[in-house]
Amino acid sequence: MSATHRTSSRPFTLVTGGAGFIGSELVAQLVAEGRHVRVLDNLATGRRENLAGLVDAGPGGAAGRGEFMLGDLRDHTALRAALDGVDDVFHLACLGLRRSLRDPEESHEVNATGTLRLLIEARRADVRRFLHVSSSEVYGSCAETGPRGMNEDHPTRPTTAYGAAKLAGEAYARSFHLVYGLPVAIVRPFNAYGPRSHHAGDAGEVIPRFIVRALAGRPLVVFGDGRQTRDFTHVRDVARGLRLAAASEEMVGETVNLGSGREITIADLAREIRAVCGQPDLPVVHEPARPGDVRRLLADASRARRVLGWAPEVGWTEGLRDLKDWLEHSSRGPEQLLSETEGTQSWNSLARADGA
Repeated sequence: MSATHRTSSRPFTLVTGGAGFIGSELVAQLVAEGRHVRVLDNLATGRRENLAGLVDAGPGGAAGRGEFMLGDLRDHTALRAALDGVDDVFHLACLGLRRSLRDPEESHEVNATGTLRLLIEARRADVRRFLHVSSSEVYGSCAETGPRGMNEDHPTRPTTAYGAAKLAGEAYARSFHLVYGLPVAIVRPFNAYGPRSHHAGDAGEVIPRFIVRALAGRPLVVFGDGRQTRDFTHVRDVARGLRLAAASEEMVGETVNLGSGREITIADLAREIRAVCGQPDLPVVHEPARPGDVRRLLADASRARRVLGWAPEVGWTEGLRDLKDWLEHSSRGPEQLLSETEGTQSWNSLARADGA
């Protein structure tokens, strides 16, 4: 994909995947602190609307806020243009877990090879800091080691091509720090939720999908028995943690978790969302479990507290209501939002070769 850019005397902060869910919240926070932000995104899962009022459509930016560039991680030419004049890189661009079930090779090309190509060009550009945003999926399922959950030394045994490719991206990032001295930091967010999260398609996430169905008065769909657990953190807290990690000298060459340390089953999540949406009697239906589904995710984020002074600030019920209100007041309305989730292939059909 093409990308154009004129050199600016003002240094940029580059956010790859900045039109996505976490990326756009990060862009909003960076702009609010006065950064000149450039977003590189191919819009495979991101949306231009997520950046409304934050960055301009083209080179030069709007009122000094920044600029958007259409480009792909796999395109060296686009990466070189995007890195021109850049001091700091926040690397969030990726294809999500569900997509990896359908096309594991594409997942590897974007999440692993794309990361390698970005690292090559970031080294060439001599960036001041490279923050690699990984995922809790690199761990696989939490070992039964007590209530503290997974710290950064927990074994990494990903169960999907997505988790494997994210782990490969981490390994490339570490190697560039060790071999070339690139100032890399790695962050592993656990499950994020909040405004602009994905409810539709193969990027759809469980909390927004549940809320959309509840607002439309439709049964909530749980894959598997519902006893699998997740650790959810509001997107505002995740983006704040990314900014803190990028600014910390102690984080260079290091890895840190961002998670709430609160574990909830998907069955309990369904009950809580029905209550928040005023639909306590809404049915829950079960479909076959996702292949390779992680049974337990629970973060030990004590390193983030100790090194970054980070802890979640958005309360759980407050965060659910925040997302409910955002979806409820969407210009598309509950029925249209629901129509965007309908017809999505199940986990198992996505995992079958050629959708057969």
